Amino acid sequence: MKISGAQMILEGLAAEGVDLVFGYPGGAVLPLYDALLKSSIRHILT
Repeated sequence: MKISGAQMILEGLAAEGVDLVFGYPGGAVLPLYDALLKSSIRHILT
């Protein structure tokens, strides 16, 4: 099974108990934000 780097990051954060992240989306991190929509981790736009 192949997963993206963004999915790996989110799985790692979830494994560490992270349930909330802060950020400002932009071009370089858009794949991370796409994956974030499908995860249980909440996001706050800063």
